[in-house]
Amino acid sequence: MVDEVFRWRVCLRGLLIKTYLCDMENIEIITEATKYIEELFCENHDGHDAGHTMRVLKNAQELLLSFPEADAFIVQLAVLLHDADDHKLFSTENNYNARSFMEKMGVDPEIIELVCDAINSVSFSKNRGKTPATIEGKIVQDADRLDALGAIGIARTFAYGGKNGRSLEDSIQHFYDKLLLLKDEMNTEEAREMARKRHDFMKKFLDEYSKE
Repeated sequence: MVDEVFRWRVCLRGLLIKTYLCDMENIEIITEATKYIEELFCENHDGHDAGHTMRVLKNAQELLLSFPEADAFIVQLAVLLHDADDHKLFSTENNYNARSFMEKMGVDPEIIELVCDAINSVSFSKNRGKTPATIEGKIVQDADRLDALGAIGIARTFAYGGKNGRSLEDSIQHFYDKLLLLKDEMNTEEAREMARKRHDFMKKFLDEYSKE
């Protein structure tokens, strides 16, 4: 686990440089947010662990390169905290964990609200038919949904299903109820392009599963 944490932090440093996030105070907040989610999810084994968060961060960073008008700090902070109050994992209300962390770090109240708005756009079940109002929300939503696709998406589906008592059949049904819909529900063309290959890989897996 120590090696994984080190790798994530090295990755994070590179991503911060890549997006020209030069404000040292913001870098400190992002770094502390990374430590926070490592601690928060250290016992999680259902696909909502710190590894998931860091992959979503990587996705978001790739998307940010195409949207220089987006606030990289808001996007990164929202990504890092997007599962901190996930209703499947916590019984908190009004983004309590995320808000508490940001208030502790002295984040501006207006930024806190923008970050929470982006976080609240992530949930698939709560946002069907809705498009995030901001480019930051669109990037965060797309970045999270990309990690539900492809080989990683397959692995996470069965990890979550196994932990929560789903049968193989129930987990397979989840592909048809949600995962195969994600490609066409991406907000940005850049995310749709990234999603196509992952979507096709999942379809091949389902075809092979059906044959076997």
